[in-house]
Amino acid sequence: MSTTGWVLLCAFSTLLGFFLPRPRRQHPDLSGGPTDEATFLTLHIAAMAAPSLRAGLTRDSARKAVRHLRALLGTSAIAVVDSGGLLAWDGAAGCHRDHAPEHARTVLASARSRMVAGDELACDTPGCDIRGGVVVPLTVDGRVVGALAAYDTVVSAALVRTVTEVGRWVSGQLELAEVDSSRRRTMAAEMRALRAQMSPHFVYNALTTIASFVRTDPDRARELLVEFADFNRYALRRARDFTTLAEEVHCVDRYLLLERARFGDRLHVTLRVAPEVLSLPVPFLCLQPLVENAVRHGVAAAGRRGEVRVVVSDAGPEAHISVQDDGLGMPPERARLLLDGGPPRGGSREGSSGGSHGDEEEGIGLAGVDVRFRQIYGEDYGLVVESAPNAGTTVRLRVPKLPRR
Repeated sequence: MSTTGWVLLCAFSTLLGFFLPRPRRQHPDLSGGPTDEATFLTLHIAAMAAPSLRAGLTRDSARKAVRHLRALLGTSAIAVVDSGGLLAWDGAAGCHRDHAPEHARTVLASARSRMVAGDELACDTPGCDIRGGVVVPLTVDGRVVGALAAYDTVVSAALVRTVTEVGRWVSGQLELAEVDSSRRRTMAAEMRALRAQMSPHFVYNALTTIASFVRTDPDRARELLVEFADFNRYALRRARDFTTLAEEVHCVDRYLLLERARFGDRLHVTLRVAPEVLSLPVPFLCLQPLVENAVRHGVAAAGRRGEVRVVVSDAGPEAHISVQDDGLGMPPERARLLLDGGPPRGGSREGSSGGSHGDEEEGIGLAGVDVRFRQIYGEDYGLVVESAPNAGTTVRLRVPKLPRR
């Protein structure tokens, strides 16, 4: 192992010591000596490798990270292997590169580290001075997903310990990659569920309304069809994590125009938005489900004239959104079930093909917005539902102007 390698090895071992109980130093060394420089260099190299590993264990991520991992260990060569074979190699050329998957086979099967020496490292390549190796498993959630193999002229106990700890660190980064991937899949599934629940109960009623104007008022039918296309172009486009509040308000305006055509004088809408917050980034499709819920229960379920009020105000470090209807309302316990995605309030639904199915869809819509806001901004930023039987419902939402980390 080179001198630089030994310095980095010692620095990495020093970093591990920070996680173990130790006496409190009364006078810390702030001189910035060689040990401090080696510690900084070790942290810097680890930081260089981490972004690639956070993408998961693939051929591309392994190739990007392997050079930094070898610099971290200071060994003659290093290999990253999975069940499909060699993912990446860095260091001395030779036949060991081709034999690395074979060296890792038992590690992948048993999840136990091993040393490589003797005939397993026989090499005819001129100048090859590799005499030993250490192979450690890489695991994610208890599953072996790959192996890290380090080769050098001498395999010491210190090198075995360090390769083992580096392997654990790499496994930790891969665990974080799995968490990130799972979170993205969850968010994508919630977005698909939101779109799926929005389409069935709205598209049918909107097209039926448009069809009713085709003969009596063709110009009106044409106008509504354009608005319907505009609404769906926004709602069904390739989702981004965030949009602007202005775009969300525009989507709600198109939705309300179609619903006013359907209900006529039975639907009265008040839409008031502070211009200062129109450029605020917000999660995609966060406002329309709240307004749709208010229309369906402020007018459709009540079977009478109803009012829906949408107010977006500037509240300093936050924007406050409230969506209110004067419909049937519901007991507080039903409101809690609604945010859990369970069956909300009962009642028939005009133009609906099935009451219970519509209730489940509504629960998915509001619960989806609630879950996304809590995931993005924190537990304090979920929906607040205020309601009582025959007293209407108000749904409140707070949006921080600076997203929390």
